[in-house]
Amino acid sequence: MKEGRIHSIETCGTVDGPGLRYVIFTQGCLLRCQFCHNPDTWNMGAGKKMSVQELVKDIKGYLPFFQSTNGGVTVSGGEPLLQVEFLLELFTELKKLGVHITIDTSAGCFNRSPHFIKNLDKVLELTDLVLLDLKHINAAAHKELTGLSNEHILDMARYLDEKKVPVWVRHVLVPGGSDNDAHLQQLSNFIATLNNVEKIEVLPYHKLGVYKWENLGLDYPLEGVEPPTEERVKNAEDILNRVKVI
Repeated sequence: MKEGRIHSIETCGTVDGPGLRYVIFTQGCLLRCQFCHNPDTWNMGAGKKMSVQELVKDIKGYLPFFQSTNGGVTVSGGEPLLQVEFLLELFTELKKLGVHITIDTSAGCFNRSPHFIKNLDKVLELTDLVLLDLKHINAAAHKELTGLSNEHILDMARYLDEKKVPVWVRHVLVPGGSDNDAHLQQLSNFIATLNNVEKIEVLPYHKLGVYKWENLGLDYPLEGVEPPTEERVKNAEDILNRVKVI
């Protein structure tokens, strides 16, 4: 069986999809978000190698807990789609157990190459929900905030719509970064073009991962930036949720 690079596991997650979740944080990410609270997931070669068999065996022990809450397994990261072939094997085994499967992705590695799309399509057929992180609607601002432009990320949003995959859109609200009414309205307009969005979540920027930057010897780029106020979070929620969600 295939092995994946795993950063960590949370056995009773409550914020990464419906119900209680067994959350697998994979290793490796192409984005370098200024607000990242898990910079220790960036390095693809780090983490622990785990086989599909090991993970499924552990997940089986938690089945009664998360299935009683209509929960399931969420694969997050890092960026799980960097290990799409591993996901395919893992999801195939989990579906045999009737597990609800969610992918939490920032779509940083999405591309339309035949090889990637072939594997992605197989994975999506086994996926019940995608948590899609849309960091910023403006390409230049997105590159400043994350290190990459957003064209391919928005392309994945459209692709998931084409495939009719249920999506929860997530948007991290960063004061001075993504907390801008004009850009929030543009993001709202973009989301309105999609017909597969079930929910829109605003995630307030926080500083809980700053110590990880320090431990890795990295300069934290948002030094001095405070979390958004409740009023600004509510403002963003109001703007983004003006669109019709299914």
